[in-house]
Order: sequence, then C-alpha cells, then structure tokens
Amino acid sequence: MKTVSVKEMQELDRIAIEDKGIPSVALMENAGRAVSEIALSELKDIKDKKVAIFCGGGNNGGDGFVAARHLFNKGINVSVYLIDQRANLKNDPKINAEALDNIGVEIREISAPISIDCGLIIDAIFGIGLKGEVKEPVRSIISDLNKKSITIISADVPSGLDADTGEILGVAVKAGITVTMQFPKQGFYRNKGPEYTGKIIAVDIGI
Repeated sequence: MKTVSVKEMQELDRIAIEDKGIPSVALMENAGRAVSEIALSELKDIKDKKVAIFCGGGNNGGDGFVAARHLFNKGINVSVYLIDQRANLKNDPKINAEALDNIGVEIREISAPISIDCGLIIDAIFGIGLKGEVKEPVRSIISDLNKKSITIISADVPSGLDADTGEILGVAVKAGITVTMQFPKQGFYRNKGPEYTGKIIAVDIGI
C-alpha cells in the first residue's frame, strides 16, 4: 500500500481545500465519522459499550469530537476529555465542540490522568503535525492510558509517534488500531512505528 510523508499528506490536504474547494470541516467530518464506524465495529465484541475519547486542542481533537457525536447518535455512552482549554479551540474543532454542546454531550477539560470506566478508548490528542517531545500534562496522561488494559483506537496516528520517522516523541499512545486518513504514514513502518500503531486501517475522507 502507498505510504506518504507528513509533508505529502499536508499538501494533499491543502490541494483538497484550496484548489478543489472541499471545506476543511467536511474532511474533519469524514475523518471523525470513519473513526466512529471502526469504533462501533469493535464495540460489537466488547461487553462494556462505553467509550472514552481523549482530545487535543487541534484538528486531531476535532476528529475526536466528530467521532463522539456520531457514537452518541448511535446510542453509545461517550465521555469526552479535552487536554486543553475550551477557550483555545478555533475553527473546525471549535465548530464540532459546539455541536457536541448542542446535543448535550459534555466536554470535560482535564490536566492530569483520570480514572475511567469504559470498554474502548479513542486517542485524538495529536495528529501528524506534532513536533518536539510531548510535554506535561499530556505526557502523564498518555503514560496512564498505556497502562490500562483497554483497546485504544488512534485517530490518524498514535499521539506522540513521529509520523515520518517512527520515533517516539518522549511518549506515545500504544494503539490497538490506528485509523489513518487516506494513506498510511511512512513512520508506521519505521523504528518504533510497528510496535505502536497496532492494526492499521486506512480510510477515505474524500481527498
């Protein structure tokens, strides 16, 4: 299967949005819905149907908000945790956070590891554009998630994994499944990548 670098994927996004006129919020909708569909498929074999979704403040977090809305609309009990402040959300992530507000799904801001009761975790903390080592409090939260015996689905890339080199940026989510957008990233098959991506599912988001 074709793989892409971070730069190539970002250029594909740019072409879709700027040259082809596809709204960025539509791409986010497609990405988040795809993650929710994989989550629903996994939940069929999981007794506890509750899902905890950990979101960052950027576009990857926006994918998580979309996934949360689709799961909620399918009758799934979702808990959404934002490792940032609501006031920092902008553009498409802000739109999708407000959509969750409008259907009654609470977004809880967190700044430390928390106790969760769920059968499935969705990691939507960092995307492919992450640079530099993961800092606190995200570092401790990811370390804590990795200790739980709960399947983790990562949106696009396991948070903390360099999508080009496959190196760990201090700490990274150890995913059971990585739902990656359009094409697998080169780092999935390099260095630590294979240990952290789990099963890789590439989904079409309309690019």
